[in-house]
Parts: sequence; C-alpha cells; structure tokens
Amino acid sequence: MRSMCSLRFAVSQLTTLRWELPEELCHCVEHGFNAISLWRPKLSDISVTEARSLLERAAVQVACLQWAGGFTGSDGRTFRESVDDCCEAIDTAEQLEADTLVVYAGCRGGHTLSHARRLVLQALQELAPIAAAAGVSLAVKPIREPAAPGCGFLATLAEAVEVIEAVDHPQVGLAIDLWAYADDLASFRDCNRLARHTRLVSIADRVGPLHADQERLPPGRGGLPITRRLEALVRAGFYGVVEIDPVGETVVREGYEATLAAVGRYASGAASRIGQLDTLHQTVRTKTHFAETGVGSRA
Repeated sequence: MRSMCSLRFAVSQLTTLRWELPEELCHCVEHGFNAISLWRPKLSDISVTEARSLLERAAVQVACLQWAGGFTGSDGRTFRESVDDCCEAIDTAEQLEADTLVVYAGCRGGHTLSHARRLVLQALQELAPIAAAAGVSLAVKPIREPAAPGCGFLATLAEAVEVIEAVDHPQVGLAIDLWAYADDLASFRDCNRLARHTRLVSIADRVGPLHADQERLPPGRGGLPITRRLEALVRAGFYGVVEIDPVGETVVREGYEATLAAVGRYASGAASRIGQLDTLHQTVRTKTHFAETGVGSRA
C-alpha cells in the first residue's frame, strides 16, 4: 500500500490461492497495493526468473516469502535437509529482492523441549550469516496451540523472543500473527522489546475465541482490535511489513475481487491513521531535541 507511514502493507498469495501470479499482480495494483507476500509452493509453478520479470513489470515488490524451517524433523525431513531447504529459500528471496523469509521452528516431535530448542538455535545461528549476505531477514513465527494443535513448540511470543535473543543476530527477528496473538500482544510486558525484534506482522480478523477451524476474516469483519495493536507496535518502535492474509469461507463466498477491495480500503485507512501517528511522534522527537539542545529557545 502506497503511504507515507512507516509500514508497508502487502497482500498475501494465500488470500488469492486459485489465481496465478499475473492475475494477482494486476488486481493488487488495482486495489492500491505495491507489495505482495509470496507462498513458496505457489511460486514453484513458475521459474524465479519469470516471477521476477512479472513483478518488475507490475512495479510490485515482494514483502516476504513463506515459508522455510521445520528444523525439528516434524515434517519428515532431517535437520540438514531443512537447513538446506532454508538456504534455497534465502536464495529465492534474494533473487526476488524480498525483505523477509518467514521461518517456522517445527513441532516438538519426539524431542525434549530443550533439545528441540537447541536444534532451532543451531539452525538459525548457521543461517543468519547466510541471510545477512543475501540481505534477507529471517522472521521466526510462533504458532499458538489452539490455532494449530501440535504444529509448533514455540507457542508464545515470549518463547519466540527468547530464541531470537539467544541467536543474537540482527538478521533474525520475529513474525507476529495478530489473528492468533492480538490478545497476547496487549499483555506483553515490554512492548518496546517486542517491537525491536518484529520484522513482519500478519493480520486477519476473527469472531470469538481462537480455535483450529476458525477462518481468517478480512480486517474489520470480526472483533479483534487490529489497528490499535498495530498502533501500539508503531509507538513502541516497529516499522516494517504488514501482511494482510484473510483465508476461509468468507473469502471464497465473497470472491477474491471483493476481498481485495475490502482489504485495500482497510490498508488505506490504517496507513492514514498510522501516518498521522508517525507525524505526531516526529514532532515530539523534534521538540524534545530542541529542548535538550537549546535550539530555538529565547535569548
């Protein structure tokens, strides 16, 4: 989404699952988006060279690439196979000039929690310098248990932040899914610490408590305070990518065109609000600087 705020809004390929990339890019631009979140299985339908050519012609950037990881062997691959696959994903992200690669830790499987954590740390420590050389950030995405039971042992924002801080590399950060973690974000003790690590925020709405069969609604169609949570992250220092990714029966029923129109309107409004917040913060910082330095004071 083209705006003057500190965030870049992108629409996810998962929202328009049945469309091919040329059609997605056409409609993204039509509804005001100049960034897209790409899904690796869908991207495999065409070559990276062809995808890059399509993106360049449409003047659309790749906000993030999803996903790599599974370092605990829970998806049937060995540790080394998962690391090698992540290297391949980093290379793809570099070729497409994507800012961020989303990384999932994997399930606990038959490991102890401490061993599962060691495997993830080992993988991220090995991958971080490779990502740095490619100019790609690795965004670790935790998975809340009610949303996908058994699909990840990093289940809280605090656990994910602890892993990121243990890796201690500027190229490794956090991906937050507000559909799952909007409530947790409000109760996180140190929002500045959270915002400092956050590279990507995914947003979709929901009605009622989180559960595995719940659909991801377009923002504003449920009860989550999504924009307020984004504003809180911006106040705490977050700037980066906001991926909008509604998925489910509502999207299918209303159609991709109507869904993109709706999320485009939401992104435009949210960008305007957050842009005003950015302006206010800049004014406050400038006045504080003047006060501290004495610039502009009366003789």
